Amino acid sequence: MSQPDNRLSDQAALARCADGSGQALELLYERHAPACMARALAVLRDTDHAEDSVQEAFLDLWRHAERYDASRCSVRAWLLMLTHRKAVDRVRTEQRRRTERLGPHDDRPDVTPAPDVQALTALLGEQARRALAALTYVKRETLVLSYWGGYTQREIATLTSAPIGTVKTRMHHALKDLQATLSTQPVGEGRHDAALSG
Repeated sequence: MSQPDNRLSDQAALARCADGSGQALELLYERHAPACMARALAVLRDTDHAEDSVQEAFLDLWRHAERYDASRCSVRAWLLMLTHRKAVDRVRTEQRRRTERLGPHDDRPDVTPAPDVQALTALLGEQARRALAALTYVKRETLVLSYWGGYTQREIATLTSAPIGTVKTRMHHALKDLQATLSTQPVGEGRHDAALSG
């Protein structure tokens, strides 16, 4: 088997994945698996489970490459988001198994998303998708990396090659823009504003 073309951009490689190219998938794995592994480990604290989550994320990419929307985030941010979801799913699965095995009196702490993550996760309705789509690319990517990728602002600065001050500014303005957009939604959507304001 020939080696993947390292000159391919991430988006070009992803397009080839959609056409069934295993070489393109290998190229993306070489580029992004270490970052995905770090994200999975941060959630799971277990190497075996983290490796499984990363494999599942890349399998999702392979099967559903056509779902990627370049206007929303970079390929790397999308992969980190997929990995984070797989890791959280695995945490929930392990919690269910532990509860079934030990019963409701297990004293170990429950692993639940932070309140700000829960708030933004609640924004995944249609109105929120439109609000996110209205953000600039860099603002949207910053939110994806932070709230769905689980990265700190300093880590985002490293990933995006932007100064930490710029990342903080993007985050501040992105949340402000989201709140402004969502505040124009019908009264029934008011809960989203309360979540963002809290």
